[in-house]
Amino acid sequence: MKKIKILLLGVFMLAFHFSFSQGSPDYNGGFKIKFNDDGSKYLRVISWGQFHATYDDNVPETKSNLSFNVRRARVLLLSQISKKFLLLTHFGLNGINTATIHPLGKGDGSQIFMHGIWGQWNLNDNHTFGGGLHYWNGISRLNNQSTLNLLTLDNNRQSWATIGLSDQFARHLGFFVKGKFKNFKYQLAINDAIVNGLDMRTPENGGAAVYGGKRVLGSKDAGFAYAGYFEYNFLDQESNTLPYKVGTYLGTKKVFNLGAGFFTHPSGSVSATSLGSFESENVSLLAVDAFYDAPLSDDGSAITAYATYQTNDYGKDFMYSAYGTGNMFYSHVGYLISGDVQKARFQPYLSYGSSSYDAIDDSRNVFGLGTNLFLSGHNSKFTLEYKNQKFGDNTTSTVTLQAMIYL
Repeated sequence: MKKIKILLLGVFMLAFHFSFSQGSPDYNGGFKIKFNDDGSKYLRVISWGQFHATYDDNVPETKSNLSFNVRRARVLLLSQISKKFLLLTHFGLNGINTATIHPLGKGDGSQIFMHGIWGQWNLNDNHTFGGGLHYWNGISRLNNQSTLNLLTLDNNRQSWATIGLSDQFARHLGFFVKGKFKNFKYQLAINDAIVNGLDMRTPENGGAAVYGGKRVLGSKDAGFAYAGYFEYNFLDQESNTLPYKVGTYLGTKKVFNLGAGFFTHPSGSVSATSLGSFESENVSLLAVDAFYDAPLSDDGSAITAYATYQTNDYGKDFMYSAYGTGNMFYSHVGYLISGDVQKARFQPYLSYGSSSYDAIDDSRNVFGLGTNLFLSGHNSKFTLEYKNQKFGDNTTSTVTLQAMIYL
């Protein structure tokens, strides 16, 4: 731990000796193939990779404390031949490490899979409907978070609140509508929930609920889930062409939004009675949040702040992985240090999350301290983060260095 603290202290001391810029001077819109003069017919290609080196102080004695990982390797394609409709294709893989790769590249962890594929049809300039394997989620801003421009090293895990339980990696198969009325934006979806979710437990008599309603009860009783998110943009308007929410604008916008959202899955969970029969339980998740991102001065300094409160009802005493019936609070704040637009810049940040669970007395508390080093905006950056998690008698501390490029 002494080495960890010294390393972090050194990074933060460096943050006050460098100059910093706004945005990326190199990206200039990325890779876009235009098929007509005005650019309304196009194919846009976005690719990114995030590469981790992590020191973990809580591993078995037979394992090394240091590990390497490709956190994300993704490609996203946007294609449009008419302003009336758009096709999005997103594929890639996650968590490539020595336990998931294969000597011949044939392991499950080595395989590219479809993260999203959906079409959008514009009813007019402000309202759109679409369908497919999509990311137009409900609940909160963080459940719609982009991984290209995060403030923290990664998203708050509990905010991707249905990942693998009712969806494929935070993407549902269904239909959505989205749009805006001046400063008010909305998105609503009806989805066909996954059958073979991660929670494959068998309900025990008199025990806690299991998120397996569709698997146990069938699609007629537990087939569909419903989601929505609503927000009001008080200052600069954020784009809602795509669902991916920006983590930090690096002082290029002045944004203040209030939001609220929901996810409900009737009969999504199931429990067993003492008589050996099954009874359904509804899944209901609700959240409110606030997001503020603004420049602080003309010399490039900026602040980013976010907070959310979420109530989670997955069924009676539900507990699985990081998720459980109870309540969650999460917040983070970052400060972009001012400086020269042509030089590197730092953005120190803090994060804190606390989750309580009905099934147990202990809360899960997670504290994060880190900094981003931007070499070319989010397109080329390094992130160093210390994270401490305390859950009951178990405390873990990690230090992760991430290198990221997106084009």
